[in-house]
Amino acid sequence: MALQLNAQQAPYYTQYMFNDYLINPAVAGTYNFFQIRGNSRVQWIGINESPTTFSLAGYGPLKNKPMGYGGYIYNDITGPESRLSLGGSYAYNIAINDAIRISGGLSIGILQYKIDGTIMHIDDEIYDPALPQGVESRIIPDASVGFYLYSMYYYVSISAHQLLGNKYNVHEELDSVTGISRLTQHVYLSGGYTIPINRDWAVTPSLMIKYAGMQLQPELNVKGEYQRMIWGGLTYRYGHSLSVLAAYNYENKAYIGIAYDMALSELRRYTSGTIEVMIGYRFNPIK
Repeated sequence: MALQLNAQQAPYYTQYMFNDYLINPAVAGTYNFFQIRGNSRVQWIGINESPTTFSLAGYGPLKNKPMGYGGYIYNDITGPESRLSLGGSYAYNIAINDAIRISGGLSIGILQYKIDGTIMHIDDEIYDPALPQGVESRIIPDASVGFYLYSMYYYVSISAHQLLGNKYNVHEELDSVTGISRLTQHVYLSGGYTIPINRDWAVTPSLMIKYAGMQLQPELNVKGEYQRMIWGGLTYRYGHSLSVLAAYNYENKAYIGIAYDMALSELRRYTSGTIEVMIGYRFNPIK
């Protein structure tokens, strides 16, 4: 019997709206300050060897030109399988008019795919040629591109990841039997609009649509903010989860955010949810 399963290869983040540089390299340089953001995500708590993701990114503008640059590193681990990626980005943005700007960005880096066969064997006396016997890894180049249209009140973002579609065969013995493993392109389309309520309060609805390997996954977020200091919101990821998130900005310098995802699929019978924590620091504005 042969079955086909579909899933994304790249990690995703519930708090992407607070660290959108990880989604779109064009975001580098759209702010007038440098910042560092880190994310830690523990998915499907209660399931053995469930996915965990750790990421760190820093980005900001050039002083005298409408350009930006940044760098990132993330480690995505699921049981015996892991992906370590690091790279750098360049972005250039131009004014369409006095209120709207558009930025384009390119990110280039490397990705290490690793699989640990030592923890995959159930019985040492049984040899399965489909499983590696030790730790095997492969390092391959990677790239992503994005465009980001923004103003004071709204934004539209589109980006494509894993552009090169490289092979990452780590078990050469089975190449002729199992075929060739490749990175699949992932496309992210998102947009949001901030609605001011009064001097203190504002509401921002946003939509993210992800496309990977003939799959579409939309998610809708609504967040409210108080004096640009405290945020709270809800995210519905279609057919997957409902998330509650909150963030705090201390003196417009230090950021901390937390999100909790409640599974809505059959996984809810086996997991108590997903926790994601974000921390960040904003440096002084560049004059």
